[in-house]
Amino acid sequence: MTPEQLAEVLGEPPVPEGTWEREAVYVSAAALRRGLPPASLAARLRGASSVQVLDNGFLRIVVEVPGALVDSVEPVDVPDLWPDFPRTWANPGFVVHYGHARAAAVQRWARDLGVPAGPFRPELLADPRDRAVLRVLAELPGRRLSRAPGWETYLVRLATAYHDAHELAPAVPVGDEPPAPVHTARVRLAAAALKVLPGPDRL
Repeated sequence: MTPEQLAEVLGEPPVPEGTWEREAVYVSAAALRRGLPPASLAARLRGASSVQVLDNGFLRIVVEVPGALVDSVEPVDVPDLWPDFPRTWANPGFVVHYGHARAAAVQRWARDLGVPAGPFRPELLADPRDRAVLRVLAELPGRRLSRAPGWETYLVRLATAYHDAHELAPAVPVGDEPPAPVHTARVRLAAAALKVLPGPDRL
């Protein structure tokens, strides 16, 4: 289930919890806020891998295929207030803009190297670096509704996670490696990051 699908049932976006390296977990206090029995709300979350009612009335929701959220990511319209320079990792503007440029480059390279656009198999986004990007993207629905979304810090976190994935879980074949379904999935993940990170397509 995607955050949007969960929000449809819960009446509000759930909050991702933990690192998601091994398990994609959300928590939600929707039952308490809506005055509903937590167990009855939990029973409506049939698409989740598991749902647990905690002692405090919160729901702990585990999603089997967190990569499914990739196609539900919508562009974020945030002002880009950072300068490109200095082009060092100490400059958050460079970190964010370079993340955008790298994600854009992946789209070009994928076309040049013949990475198929589909089918998309979200379960292949299972590497810890892929999951770290998914974990940050999962916060989007809640941040969109927040009065203080903290976009600046969020974008740096997303860009940092994406840089790690770009370098350590490549979206395009390396050397003589042929294109594989995992590359298709990672190109789709890069496209999701591209929708959120501001910046130029080339630096």
